[in-house]
Amino acid sequence: TDGGRSWRNVSPPGAEVLEFRDVEAFDARRAVVLAIGEGEASRVLRTEDGGATWTESFRNTDPRAFYDCMTFFDHRNGLAMSDPVDGKYRILSTRDGGRSWRVLPDAGMPDALPGEAGFAASGQCLVSAGPRDVWLATGGAATARVLHSADRGLTWTVTASPIPAGDPARGVFGLAFRDRAHGIAVGGDYRKDQPSPRAAAVTSDAGRTWRASAAPPPAYRSGVAWLPYGRTSALAVGPTGTDLTTDGGRTWRTVDTGSYDTVDCTPDGSCWASGEQGRIARLGLR
Repeated sequence: TDGGRSWRNVSPPGAEVLEFRDVEAFDARRAVVLAIGEGEASRVLRTEDGGATWTESFRNTDPRAFYDCMTFFDHRNGLAMSDPVDGKYRILSTRDGGRSWRVLPDAGMPDALPGEAGFAASGQCLVSAGPRDVWLATGGAATARVLHSADRGLTWTVTASPIPAGDPARGVFGLAFRDRAHGIAVGGDYRKDQPSPRAAAVTSDAGRTWRASAAPPPAYRSGVAWLPYGRTSALAVGPTGTDLTTDGGRTWRTVDTGSYDTVDCTPDGSCWASGEQGRIARLGLR
């Protein structure tokens, strides 16, 4: 709570056996966290006292489900997504800030491709913008796709992206939308010995069409965030560095070589990144 100068451990009891991959915080006291994994390893916990105490509000009991990401439209309405169950992505919904959850009907969800799934890498495979729009990123199949819903997850459309696919390690890993029309997708191949050309793409029509970046990041990137000032600047992060765009995602240049998995920016102008072995960084602007 002091701008990153000091930190204290507020992990829920038993956190050592869980893998937290997504944090959605509303203020200094209220937050919801998602633990990922097969079956009961997928859980949602929430706090109302800055992490002093936690309440488990969802535990997955379906061994076929594996929850990857979570997003909130406001402090009450949110969604979480699971890899396909019975051939379709499973969407979990809350209307009370994460206190209770229900599985949404899948009648409006397109069929998943063979081998398709989400990547629980950065907490950005499910993102929202505005009060109703949400996007879901996929990989692992013949085509890396982005799904879009304009009604909080009830019905979806799907579009192919130009980001490389065709392997379980390739696809779209992170999305960021600055409004309901303009978005950036990043990804590639997360294996260290594999190249990741065309690792970024942009849309200006809410995801109906995607264009490959003319000068993409030079390697796999798992996280992306729009800078809070201006309308054309964003950051992308990955194990080999951080890249900056100032033209809405069309071209990128590397600005740091540190290893990070995810990045987020706040309305007050701060940008934060986190990575392996507890690495945390705050962006300094000169």
